[in-house]
Amino acid sequence: MSVARKAMKGLILNIPSLTYNGYTLFTFMGECGVWLIDMNGNFVHNWETPYRPGNYGKLLENGNLLYAAKQYEPPLPFGGVSGKLMEFDWDGKLVWEYEDQYMHHDFQRLPNGNTMILRFVPIPHEISSNIKGGITGTEHEGTMWTDSFQEITPDGKVLWEWLAYKHLDPEQITVCPLCTRVEWTHTNTCFVLPDGNILTCFQRSHDVVIVSKESGEIIWRWGQNGNIAHPHDAQMLDNGNILVFDNGSHRYSNEETGFRSGFYSISRVIEIDPESKEIVWQYQDEFPFHFHSPFLSGCQRLPNGNTLICEGCNGRFFEVTKEKELVWEYINPLYNDRYGVIPGEANNVFRAYRYSPDHPTLKNKELNSKSVELTLRKSPVWEFEQKALKVNKRLKQLGY
Repeated sequence: MSVARKAMKGLILNIPSLTYNGYTLFTFMGECGVWLIDMNGNFVHNWETPYRPGNYGKLLENGNLLYAAKQYEPPLPFGGVSGKLMEFDWDGKLVWEYEDQYMHHDFQRLPNGNTMILRFVPIPHEISSNIKGGITGTEHEGTMWTDSFQEITPDGKVLWEWLAYKHLDPEQITVCPLCTRVEWTHTNTCFVLPDGNILTCFQRSHDVVIVSKESGEIIWRWGQNGNIAHPHDAQMLDNGNILVFDNGSHRYSNEETGFRSGFYSISRVIEIDPESKEIVWQYQDEFPFHFHSPFLSGCQRLPNGNTLICEGCNGRFFEVTKEKELVWEYINPLYNDRYGVIPGEANNVFRAYRYSPDHPTLKNKELNSKSVELTLRKSPVWEFEQKALKVNKRLKQLGY
């Protein structure tokens, strides 16, 4: 990695008069733990975890942290596989756990206390043989996989399940021709709507869809044909529009969308009116190649109308206004070579979330960088990880 690139770390920009004040939560893909920083980039709290992330953690309304953990020996060599969901209180005590070795990518705690999870499932050969696209002969040990959603109770009972191969049309949902046939859909998003339907992304087919919980059918679909490329993190906003991270890899040439040449990759965040299927807002860097994350990544519309963007492959999160002005920027200072998906050192972050100071998890809490330093000095390495970073290196990375 270039010296200039790696030198950019920690807080890069903060314009307090234009930002949404709060605390930003992120999980470094290459190391155990979840981190909370203030607007000045100071580490003010952390949760030590016995497993590296199976992508990320998020704060719950009950004041706890829900964290997807990666098992040490996952059954499939696919990106995003986790295997455990772990709920921790503020002090890092485990209060709930659920295991399923085929869980991956995303999850959502529901208002009724249940949890919606996303998991890998194999496709029957009589169905997979009819699926179009992908590189011929690249199935995983002869089998093609897809996804399912499950709603589970706190005691681990499965109340409802959706199986992609039972509801998707092989003639309509086709695999990107530049991707392998290891997976059909590679679903990476689990956003449960108020009516119970599920908004999600099929990364392999360049699709954003809504699945009917009642019928299991696709009731809304947008993407393909150059509109979007390998998307992540679709979510419905309060105004009814859909916000999504358009990663941009393998984008089809399409004169109508403005992408006249399909050989280059740029990323953007777009807001779609689901009724007209028109893009009503988008952010891409004025120097397009300065903003690109071919996988991972997410976005969050903040209460003041700004948008927090996680450029996952570069461990960069930044906030832009509705007018697309950059007002806050931070780069994860943690690097190591243990992510596994790509060779060499990286600082990947799947998603980042901004929380207001009065969020139930943060309200009336003491948030200061000294407490994080003391925690790390007390537990300099995790016994669970043979290759955990030594405390002095970690503290130096964090700026202490």
